[in-house]
Amino acid sequence: MRLDKFLKVSRLIKRRTVAKDVSEQGRVWINGREAKASSTVKPGDELTIQYGQKTVTVRVERIAETTRKDEAGELYTLVKEEQRPREDNLGW
Repeated sequence: MRLDKFLKVSRLIKRRTVAKDVSEQGRVWINGREAKASSTVKPGDELTIQYGQKTVTVRVERIAETTRKDEAGELYTLVKEEQRPREDNLGW
């Protein structure tokens, strides 16, 4: 499955166009390699997504063309979530 579609179906990102934009900005990695929206995602892959001040790493458990909202979380397992310190608070 395409990366942008997986991000949308799994609800890691709410809309496919946003998922495509985030991927094209170089903020998504598959197994440690920068990924484009058209990259293929398969079970066992680790996705790292950078959202603003937060970076999330998930492991793909299964692929589904569609899911209900309450089932979307079953497509992946959260591996790691990190908050980055805000850069605008320089303490001057």
